[in-house]
Amino acid sequence: MCQAVPVTQPLLSDDVLAAELEGVVEQELARHLSTARDWYPHEYVPWGEGRDFEGPLGGEAWTPEEKRFSDAARTSLIINLLTEDNLPSYHTEIALNVGTEGAWAAWLGRWTAEEARHGAAIRDYLLTTRSVDPRALEDARMLHMQEGFTALNPGLLAGVTYVSFQELATRVSHRRTGEATGDPIAEQLLARIALDENLHMLFYRNVIEAAFEIAPDQTMQAVLGSVRDFAMPGHGIEGFGRMAVQIAVEGIYDLRLHRDDVLMPVLRKWRVFERDDFGPAGEEARAELEAFLTGLDDQARRFEEKRDALKARMAARD
Repeated sequence: MCQAVPVTQPLLSDDVLAAELEGVVEQELARHLSTARDWYPHEYVPWGEGRDFEGPLGGEAWTPEEKRFSDAARTSLIINLLTEDNLPSYHTEIALNVGTEGAWAAWLGRWTAEEARHGAAIRDYLLTTRSVDPRALEDARMLHMQEGFTALNPGLLAGVTYVSFQELATRVSHRRTGEATGDPIAEQLLARIALDENLHMLFYRNVIEAAFEIAPDQTMQAVLGSVRDFAMPGHGIEGFGRMAVQIAVEGIYDLRLHRDDVLMPVLRKWRVFERDDFGPAGEEARAELEAFLTGLDDQARRFEEKRDALKARMAARD
């Protein structure tokens, strides 16, 4: 009796992949446009609280006493804003993979416009309410944008699998940051932004779902790389590591949320652990992914135990 020999799947170039997925992108863009609802940042900003800052207009100098929210909530707001500010770099990275014509380019233009709206809204809110140091915020923006952004893993599939997870991570981060502020206006604004991020996630997730049918092994390998090497697009912000720990301790965004509420829902939608169309390379990547997720679960559990112990000590001290 002859034993079946696993078939090695051919590697497809980014140009071929982009062309093969063009029809899906066109369909997903049409779905997005029929689902998305335009909104206007100026309607979410409490302009009546604003007043001139120190400078050419002769306003009042900002003082630390004007800070709002907990340190972690404020830090999360700043990271979210600086991440949106770096949009030109993200646009460039994706455009280099998909080109500047056809449905891909039409989607990229729409996505960029919507993401830019998020940055405008958060900045207007923070400056109008004088919630953060405006000069420090501008200095951080200049530094971060000059650093730019470079994808950790190059290529079309790597880029689109990454943003499938990243857009969901951003949705979770925005919504939980709004809740952490305790400010109904901030919560309403960030919840509205989170709705956009969810639609963006659906677009990219659905494109990768189609990619699995075209090149299952190659897509599985890209998924592994994006999960294993995942870093939020703002990871280049100065002091990001310290900020991320602060946000995690507060429970705004931590490893447990990242694994259970970001990675796993997307992986389940792609049926990563049920598929039977992988060759040797895909099977190997899936096995490595399973091992990585188990390790991530252990890391999340250890962090939660340390955080609980820290909070218990703080409560006892208080």
